[in-house]
Amino acid sequence: MEPTPTPVRRILWVIAILLVLLLVMAGLARAEPVQVKDDRGRVVVLPQPPQRIVSLLPSLTESVCELDQCHRLVGVDRYSNWPESVARLPKLGGGIDPSIEAIVAVKPDVVLLAMSSRASERLEALGLKVVVLEPKTHADVRRVLGVVGQVLGVPQAEGADRLWRVIDAAVQAAAQSLPPKARGTRVYFEVSRGPYAASEASFIGESLTRLGVRNVVPASLGPFPRLNPEYVVRANPDVLMIGNSSMQSMVPYPGWATMRAVRENRVCVFGPGDAEVVVRPGPRMAEAARIMARCLTEKAR
Repeated sequence: MEPTPTPVRRILWVIAILLVLLLVMAGLARAEPVQVKDDRGRVVVLPQPPQRIVSLLPSLTESVCELDQCHRLVGVDRYSNWPESVARLPKLGGGIDPSIEAIVAVKPDVVLLAMSSRASERLEALGLKVVVLEPKTHADVRRVLGVVGQVLGVPQAEGADRLWRVIDAAVQAAAQSLPPKARGTRVYFEVSRGPYAASEASFIGESLTRLGVRNVVPASLGPFPRLNPEYVVRANPDVLMIGNSSMQSMVPYPGWATMRAVRENRVCVFGPGDAEVVVRPGPRMAEAARIMARCLTEKAR
């Protein structure tokens, strides 16, 4: 005759049953359809959270991974290189003109790509689900994290909201780390050769504002305007930041040698690794703020 279960055993049985029920309920929740609105204003419906994802924008790739879902990626664009694990994934071309054949071959449940990509209509014509997202401001980054979390089926509180709090707090900490001499420094930030600048309206400009410095390129010119080099000479910034990862080193534009910031070497030319961080509007914005704060601490007078 079996011994009568002790109260402890009964409790353990109840706990085991509850755990099984929770796992079943979680499985059912994951199988529910997903519906999101992308940056085209289109509603995209997925039968369930996708398990095979293609990302064709580095900031979206990083967002998927920072939401702890890197294992669902089956292909990325050639510029997605962080975290290191994505280096092993198939490279499917550039974000603007990816290889349609290569994307179809990896059989994705959904493709994440930028508004600037010319591939969305062609992919949809082939029956693939497409979500178009392109963050340009801090508010966009927070919103896009939320949409990516929805697509992935990651609860908002545990995913996007938690991640945004970490980012926001780290940007604030970077601002507080600046010495008094750096406050109010007038900054010019170049994102690519042209020169194309990051204005006050860009996510980079917003980070600079939060760091307590002044951007010499106003929001009225648009987020990333192409400037006449003479504009920068006239603006005469205190510090120049060059964030173009494709530049081998800073190649002065006509007249720039006359600027005091150039003469006094108050120029930060970010190397490829740091440049990629500071020009990507995604979950590494906190690291970008720390990089810019370090530049200001070293170069501001």
